[in-house]
Amino acid sequence: MNLLLWRHAEAEDGIPDLARRLTIKGQQQARKVGGWIDRHFPQEGRILVSPALRTRQTADALGRDYQIEKTIAPGADVSNILSVAGLNSDGQPEPENENKSLLLVGHQPWVGATARFLLTDQDMDWSVRKAALWWLVCRQRFGEGEWTLRCLMDPDLI
Repeated sequence: MNLLLWRHAEAEDGIPDLARRLTIKGQQQARKVGGWIDRHFPQEGRILVSPALRTRQTADALGRDYQIEKTIAPGADVSNILSVAGLNSDGQPEPENENKSLLLVGHQPWVGATARFLLTDQDMDWSVRKAALWWLVCRQRFGEGEWTLRCLMDPDLI
């Protein structure tokens, strides 16, 4: 399974939280990373986006169809993300999802918390920069799924 976790690009401060828009810098970040994703993410991959305006604007830069997923809004926890991604509570893909590709566009702290949960046993916070993309791959080894980091992309590197 390919699981991509894309944190929204830089957004304006303000209330209500779900209505915050991308800044000009955020729009540039989203275009850079979105272009990179478009060149590398499989066309048949599924894309789920938080309902927050800033995540929808980030995903719009990719130029592909996506679905709004309310359960990955700000405040979601790792268990929400695992369920939406088709993973069990141990982070293993359900059999029907082993060969799928999924991109989730969302927020901190769940982007970092999900990456940490899948890649390590450590209980610590992982900070993720705005517009950063984590590409995780689960492959079967000895009858069990093993998560590895395929790529960590930062908009400043593109």
